Amino acid sequence: MAKENKAFVKEITPQSEDFSRWYIDVIQKADWMDYSPVRGCIVFKPDAYEIWEACQRELDKAFKRTGHRNAYFPLFIPESFFQKEKEHIEGFNPELPWVTEAGGDPLEERLAVRPTSETMFGHMYAQWIQSYRDLPVLLNQWANVVRWEKRTLPFLRTSEFLWQEGHTAHATEEEARAETMQMLDIYATFVEDFLSIPVIRGQKTPSEKFAGAVDTYSLESLMKDGKVLQTATSHYLGQNFAKGFDIQYLDKDNQLKYVYTTSWGISTRLLGAIIMVHGDDRGLVVPPKVAPTQVVVIPIGPPKSREPVVAAAQTILDELQARDIRVKMDARDDVSPGWKFNEYEMRGIPIRIEIGPRDLEHGQAILARRDTGDKIPVALTGLVSAVQALLTTIQSDMYAAAARRLQEGSHVADNMEQLVGYINGDRGLVLAGWCGNEACERAVKDACSATSRNIPFDPPAHPESCVACGQKSVHAVWFAKAY
Repeated sequence: MAKENKAFVKEITPQSEDFSRWYIDVIQKADWMDYSPVRGCIVFKPDAYEIWEACQRELDKAFKRTGHRNAYFPLFIPESFFQKEKEHIEGFNPELPWVTEAGGDPLEERLAVRPTSETMFGHMYAQWIQSYRDLPVLLNQWANVVRWEKRTLPFLRTSEFLWQEGHTAHATEEEARAETMQMLDIYATFVEDFLSIPVIRGQKTPSEKFAGAVDTYSLESLMKDGKVLQTATSHYLGQNFAKGFDIQYLDKDNQLKYVYTTSWGISTRLLGAIIMVHGDDRGLVVPPKVAPTQVVVIPIGPPKSREPVVAAAQTILDELQARDIRVKMDARDDVSPGWKFNEYEMRGIPIRIEIGPRDLEHGQAILARRDTGDKIPVALTGLVSAVQALLTTIQSDMYAAAARRLQEGSHVADNMEQLVGYINGDRGLVLAGWCGNEACERAVKDACSATSRNIPFDPPAHPESCVACGQKSVHAVWFAKAY
């Protein structure tokens, strides 16, 4: 027998011992990524990239259903573009890498490597939009962006990452604001329905909004370590970029007016969210709807009975493939069934089908759930239907489990002492009153390193007093430590 690759059966660091180490252990042993020679950049291996492709496919359909079309804009942005919207350049300047020479010659103007594309879209929209007949403009691009992060973490914060960014232009504020909220809703539906991750929808405080935006709205999700991850954002930009780039149109009354713009995006940090919301001490747990492989079939048993067992496993494989279930079979005879079980558990494949000689005698196979570990005997005659039903059940059960953790990890604080106690104790989210003063927001951060995540649309409670100063609160705000 060939020597087994023990990397998949080593014990990974438990979440309770060191969550950060657990995270790195899992993504490396599950073969999702590797580090590149460039600091802060990673290589997406096939399993991880295929999940991103699944996200792309689903979101792209949703975007196109709502009238958006895809385009592609340049990676390099002239420095002068950033000067046209001062708040924008101030927000991104610390993270910008610059191209200063090409072919051995200095450039006349520095070029930024795209951190986001509001400025490039603004420049082009000023040329394309002339009349009210040209509106709305609803474009999206799938691209890579670069932000030179000082501290990096694979998938969550890297110097280069993949995302989509939508940029739209509208004749009225009402239309632009409706677009902003529509896209936030599309993101929320996708994250909850396809990734089984519950979200909190809300508006960012002024200090946390996107550089150059009038209003920023976000989705916030709770990870298993009690920290929060921002999973998507949608920005109402008002006329800030329109005025900076002179994007004007003639209305029906032949009056020259500025457009109203929006931008919105979601990125490969979703992969990090999947890992940290659903993963456990055995490895990944991947939602069925985006799993590259939904089912793995493993024939087991001694060599003398191998031929009929493998034949039955092949039949199962063929039947599942015929129903468009993403399935593979592992019939290798140079590694043990236990090693295979550990490997596919580490990779997070939702369902494992085990079939051996005794199962054949009883006309059944065993379905093992990755999310709960339960094993279910199922008759071969009804196997395909049972697998389809179980994939649906696993998807909804994963969401329900994450929703329970969100509820259990959400608290309400009436004063700073309570807020700090929750954050320094079990972490999680803490809803507190806020008077609207940025100094009080900073006071929370100074006290426990928690930041405001968003002002929820439907807060479960509304504390009457500001958690920092005690004055009457204007908003209820979610505070948490965040990635």
